[in-house]
Amino acid sequence: MEKDFKMEETTLWSFKNRGNWASHKGDYPGNWSPYVPRNIILRYSNEDDLVLDQFLGSGTTAIEALLLKRRIIGLDINDKAIEISKKRSLAYIDKESIIAIGDARKLKNIKDQTIDLICTHPPYSNIIRYSNDNKNDISLFTLENYYYAISSVAKECYRVLKMDSYCCIMLGDTRRNGYIIPLAFNVMNIFIKNGFKLKEIIIKEQHNCSSTEKWREISKKKNFYLIAHEYIFVLKK
Repeated sequence: MEKDFKMEETTLWSFKNRGNWASHKGDYPGNWSPYVPRNIILRYSNEDDLVLDQFLGSGTTAIEALLLKRRIIGLDINDKAIEISKKRSLAYIDKESIIAIGDARKLKNIKDQTIDLICTHPPYSNIIRYSNDNKNDISLFTLENYYYAISSVAKECYRVLKMDSYCCIMLGDTRRNGYIIPLAFNVMNIFIKNGFKLKEIIIKEQHNCSSTEKWREISKKKNFYLIAHEYIFVLKK
């Protein structure tokens, strides 16, 4: 564990050192810094609670949940992601935790009101493509279909989460044809329409983005600012 870790106290988060303790690595496209789930898990759950991440990716949330003595259900539609997650979580996994292929729109093996905390970082619409032809991979969806899928995700989140518990999601915005699409706030509103109440909006500064240099000169020529932040929405059932 990072020896200088301390809990965040404001709604502005910035982690210049992305965190490489335990088996964490920053090599999986779009994975979040372990500082994010660690802060969320410590603030919004207790030991032995059941944490859900239905967009598990390379397993960052699972590793943090297990290190913090929580149980984890980690799902991802991508079999390669699950393979990586299992390898990285192997040293910490317990008998009550699950890491498996699953569709965030249909959490068919999770009963109503059994999850203590949802902590997840969904893919964005058609920005980082996590597969080539998986018809259930929402990272491949058009914007319209993406929002439709997220509505199903929100409904399932609300169903499986216990009352008075929290769903925390991290998302950023995108730009199309020179104009900002407020993807994150549109997703936030979908969750609110499905019954959640908005507890917090946290702004996280982005660091170490591999594509930044490529876009720097383009942004100067086409006169737009580089997007350097993401949002963490804390939603309560």
